[in-house]
Amino acid sequence: MGGIVSLLYGTLVYMLFLATFLYAIAFVGNLAIPGLVPKTIDSGATGPLIPALLVNTLLLAIFALQHSVMARPAFKRWWTRFVPQPVERTTYVLLASLALVLLYWQWRPIELPIVWSVDGMSGLLLQAVFWLGWGLVLLSTFLINHFELFGLRQVVARLLGRSVPEPVFRTPFLYRRVRHPIYLGFLLAFWATPTMTAGHLLFAVATTGYILIGIQLEERDLVGLFGDQYRRYRERVGMLLPLPGRGAGGGGDTTAAARGIDGARGND
Repeated sequence: MGGIVSLLYGTLVYMLFLATFLYAIAFVGNLAIPGLVPKTIDSGATGPLIPALLVNTLLLAIFALQHSVMARPAFKRWWTRFVPQPVERTTYVLLASLALVLLYWQWRPIELPIVWSVDGMSGLLLQAVFWLGWGLVLLSTFLINHFELFGLRQVVARLLGRSVPEPVFRTPFLYRRVRHPIYLGFLLAFWATPTMTAGHLLFAVATTGYILIGIQLEERDLVGLFGDQYRRYRERVGMLLPLPGRGAGGGGDTTAAARGIDGARGND
C-alpha cells in the first residue's frame, strides 16, 4: 500500500511540475492564452514601483532559497529523518513547483521604460533563441535521467521493491561540451526576448545571479562526491560555454551527471 500511495503522490507531483514548466515558458515569453495562461511576466495591472520591486524580489528569493537549500546534502540528511527517502525527491519537486506557482500568481509588472524592443529578423532571431533555450533545458534533463530528476523513478522503484542505483558519473552528449547545459538553456530562454521590459530584466538578472551562485554550490557538492574525477572534468569542460579545443570526450575517466545534486546534476 505504501508503494502505491508513493506512486500516486509522485505521479500527481510530476503532473504539477509539468504544468508549472509549461506555464513558465508562456509566463517568461509573454504568451498569454485565455483560460490557460491568464498572467505573464508583463501582464496585469501595474502598481507603485517600490512595492512591485520588493514583492518580485521576495518571490524570486523564496524560489532560490527553497531550490538551493533543500538540495544541499546536509539538508537532505536532516530532511530524510522526517520524509521517507523514496519520496524525498518528489517532495522537493512539489515545493519547488508551489514556489513557482506563487511567483506566477503574485508577480507584479513594473511600469518603467522598455529596455529594448526589436522587430523584424532580429526579433525572430531572439524568439528562436528563446525556444532553443527551453528545448535545451528539456533535452538536458533526458540526457541525465528525466524521471529520476523529478522523482518518478524513485517511487516506481519503491513500488517494485527495488533500490535506485548509486550515483554514476558520465558525460552524455551536451555534457561533453558544457558542464551545465540545463542552466545554459535557462539563461538563453530568460534573456532572449524581442521586448525587454524592466520587470523582465529584473527576472533575468535575478535568475542569472541565482544560477551563478547555484553552480558554485552544486560543484562544491560534486567535488565532495566525486573528488578528482570531477576536478578533471571541470578543467576540460566549460561551465556554460564550450572551451575552444577542449572537451570531455574520449577519456575513460570522463564525468557527468550525479543524481540528487542541485542544478544540472539533479535539481534543475
